[in-house]
Amino acid sequence: MAQQPITLIGGGLVGALLAQQLAQRGFAVEVFEKRADPRRAGFIGGRSINLALAERGLQALRSAGLADDVLQHAVMMRGRMVHDLDGNSALQRYGVDDSEVIWSVSRGTLNMLLLDAAEAAGVQFHFGQSLIGADFDAQRIRMADATGVERDLPFGMLIGADGAGSSVRAAMNAHSPLGERIESLGHGYKELEIPPAGELPAAVLRLSGGRDQFALEPHALHIWPRGGYMCIALPNTEGSFTVTLFLPAQGEAPSFATLPDADAAAAFFSKQFPGLLSLIPRFNEDFDTHPVGTLSTLYLDRWHLDGRALLVGDAAHAIVPFHGQGMNCGFEDTVVLANLLAAAPDDSAEVFAEFQRVRLPNANAIAAMALENYVEMRDSVADPHYLAKRELGALLAARAPHHYMARYRLVTFSHVPYVYALERGRAQDALLEQLLRESPQVADIDLDAAVRLLQSSLPPLPVLRHG
Repeated sequence: MAQQPITLIGGGLVGALLAQQLAQRGFAVEVFEKRADPRRAGFIGGRSINLALAERGLQALRSAGLADDVLQHAVMMRGRMVHDLDGNSALQRYGVDDSEVIWSVSRGTLNMLLLDAAEAAGVQFHFGQSLIGADFDAQRIRMADATGVERDLPFGMLIGADGAGSSVRAAMNAHSPLGERIESLGHGYKELEIPPAGELPAAVLRLSGGRDQFALEPHALHIWPRGGYMCIALPNTEGSFTVTLFLPAQGEAPSFATLPDADAAAAFFSKQFPGLLSLIPRFNEDFDTHPVGTLSTLYLDRWHLDGRALLVGDAAHAIVPFHGQGMNCGFEDTVVLANLLAAAPDDSAEVFAEFQRVRLPNANAIAAMALENYVEMRDSVADPHYLAKRELGALLAARAPHHYMARYRLVTFSHVPYVYALERGRAQDALLEQLLRESPQVADIDLDAAVRLLQSSLPPLPVLRHG
């Protein structure tokens, strides 16, 4: 039984799951969250805000005993449904079959489920409480409630799980610089919504490919790739889809700067995303009222202040959303940290240092892959050379499964470190490029010779765990 209490700032997804896992391991945990309790005040954040739950996040939820509950509120996505300019669509599977899928889940629903689980494990939550300062020498924090009333509180271990705009990180950085670098992508996003099929005219639905209460095929992540920009749509359990437009923030058309209002945006949609505009009946309202979100990557040299304070999740390593791994990476953090603390509850300095040693390189690796995946999603999925590499990779994976697995599958459906997935993916990609340089058509490649080259060039994959 651990004696040192833990003060956790942030009751979002990562904070709530970490709190639950620490409480399960015998720690006394108090969580301070600046928002009101979403279970009572309602979840604030647009209509849905979807997340893609993959194997790493699922494994963390399994370790907390929550996976089955979460999956009851999720929609399976088998792959990317790619929509071209002519209105045609085709599914590109993520994995080999339905054992390799990702799940669309509402942020609000998931957060509330995690809060319930943490409270059931004995975690104390304090909502409407914002961190406004910290004295790390005295090990005290200053909190303010929604009315501005301030109070000082002591802390033993302080953990910041308070997201990309972390107040804990700002306080730590002011005390001792963390080597913070924030790199803006230069692109923004705006959320729109396709309602359930019952709210749309039959004539609009006839060509959309949906079924039951869904206006589009429900078991897919829909992408309208257009080179330097794209639209995506993720399904919700009640039949709606959350649509997200990604565009450069500034510059020549198309950019958010060149779409000043809904009328300009509707004209742009009619031309670039045929068939989609008619599925968004509240387009004008959504476009004019929803803000343009920013996209950045956070890099830190240090995540902890000896044994006094530590950052986890987006507070330590916020990334762009294009690999669907931000939440999954944060959930993976919670398992690693909870296990380390349980093994050495009285040596937080060593635990925090080991957590950083293990996780920081992997956070940097998934940050790089998320940036690369944006280019793949908005451009490469419609590129013949990319499709040839994808086809060849699938053939090699079928013939030599112990030597080849697509990088996306390594990231999404296995537990190998992100660093390994990045490095192995680059090595495999170089081999595919070599093979296609010699024979640009996949049908012309000698697959037996290609397998021999693969097996002689790369060591076998590690034993991969699913589920």
